[in-house]
Amino acid sequence: MKTTLHYISQGTTPQDHLNNIHSACAAGAELVQLRLKKSNPKTILETAKKAREITNHFQTRLIINDHYKVAVEVKADGVHLGKKDTCPTVARKALASWQIIGGTANTLKDCQTLIDKKVDYIGLGPFRFTETKDNLSPVLGEKGYAEIITALNTKTPIIAIGGITLNDVLDLMITGVFGIAVSGEITRDFNKITKFKALINGGTAPEQLWKPEEPKN
Repeated sequence: MKTTLHYISQGTTPQDHLNNIHSACAAGAELVQLRLKKSNPKTILETAKKAREITNHFQTRLIINDHYKVAVEVKADGVHLGKKDTCPTVARKALASWQIIGGTANTLKDCQTLIDKKVDYIGLGPFRFTETKDNLSPVLGEKGYAEIITALNTKTPIIAIGGITLNDVLDLMITGVFGIAVSGEITRDFNKITKFKALINGGTAPEQLWKPEEPKN
């Protein structure tokens, strides 16, 4: 998995999620995750089908949150499984070989368990408090990421998640994370996708470019 920026969909209705996914794709997102938490299975499937049409048009990867059977049916690029969702080894048997599996982790033990189950990436967090998730696990902060990643010493990509803003990216990347997942910060301004990608991949956002002072006469 080479995608370093994940956009996780938000919205009060399924259509909001689809509108936001479309906006993210149009702004250059390379991977989006459809995360419908309070909808019935039929609505999730129908929304996933529409999300697949959008992402196919933009050649963007689509990950389905929680529902691996939906990922199979709509031929999504993969599924992301929470700590209380289906075991990755069970989902793997249903998914095609090219479909990826991500898993949620909060601790070193969580990460080791997911690695043993051969997930393709780990969503490790939260970085800080966020209102986008109920029953939030303890926040990690930069120190938490650095300690876990050093102890793991793994090639499995670690994706930081949880209340991350543009100002956090450089410090987070120094901890050794592979990439970053963002929801609210991008939903509020899809133009930030380009800035996130530049910072994650070693560039700088336009407003952070340093220029020497002009010499005074």
